[in-house]
Amino acid sequence: MAAYHVQKISSKQKDRLVSKINFSKLLARKADIHGTCIKLFCDSLQTVRMWEGNFNPMPDDIRPHARLFSLTDKSGRLRVLYEPNSSTVFIYNCDYYGWIKSIALALASDYLWDSPSLENRRYPVHGSLVDVNGRALAIIGQPKSGKTTLTYGLLTHKKFNFLTDDWFFVRFLGGKIQVFSAEKNSYAGEDIAQNWPELAGRIAGLKADNHGRSIVDVAHLFGASRVRKHSVLAAVVLLRREKGKPVWRKLSPRTAARWMVKHDFCNPHQLNRSKAREADQAAFFAKLFSKAPVYLLNTTETPAGSLARLLKLAGKRM
Repeated sequence: MAAYHVQKISSKQKDRLVSKINFSKLLARKADIHGTCIKLFCDSLQTVRMWEGNFNPMPDDIRPHARLFSLTDKSGRLRVLYEPNSSTVFIYNCDYYGWIKSIALALASDYLWDSPSLENRRYPVHGSLVDVNGRALAIIGQPKSGKTTLTYGLLTHKKFNFLTDDWFFVRFLGGKIQVFSAEKNSYAGEDIAQNWPELAGRIAGLKADNHGRSIVDVAHLFGASRVRKHSVLAAVVLLRREKGKPVWRKLSPRTAARWMVKHDFCNPHQLNRSKAREADQAAFFAKLFSKAPVYLLNTTETPAGSLARLLKLAGKRM
């Protein structure tokens, strides 16, 4: 679960909050998240700069599908308020950009999930993607399980291309599973270079926020030719970190889907936590795992050991 609580509010409550806002003192930016326009209103220049580096911009003449207000008030208390009818979120007193951008992605996810058109519907996954020759490997895990570390480890090998290290969208088309990146760049921690020293020189000088994380320009880091926006899914690896459990095993689709339900779909950033949405997500992952092989990796060994297992899998599947 996320370290914040999402409180649903009514349309009237949302209108009252908006009426109290002095928009002349806010910065506003629009992000293009897989064709969805998410508009940020913010009173922090640092947050706006990270947003601009993180997401592709949306043209000003496109009206927003959802709005995100990131504000500070005198209470100093972290609050997240969500009005679902207008897809509006208010975040008060949050200095962690990782939560702000994840809530923006959650807003886009709800819009795409709820689309009445199958042509427009996309299914969100909180996970990373790398690609080899148009075939993608997804890595899905709970926070602190090693998802970003292993993603960057794979990218130290030049045959792999970058799609995302945090969030992607899925579309079923015929017998294929199309996957799409959600962000322009990566929001990553300083420990990347600690685990993979070969990246140290290339990320030196990045200005980290007060949580030790930076927006990493992936095209500059790996080369523009190694950045992809879409691919076709070939395999999925689920991550856990639990002593005394097997390090590596293949899962049946049913077992993998149950594992996802048990672990809150490995996504602490969900705005809609209804029983209906939980059932829909369970059905989605059951379908996904019926079409792509899925494995469970216990990351209690060293990052290099876990990476070796992923490289072996990629050699067989990609």
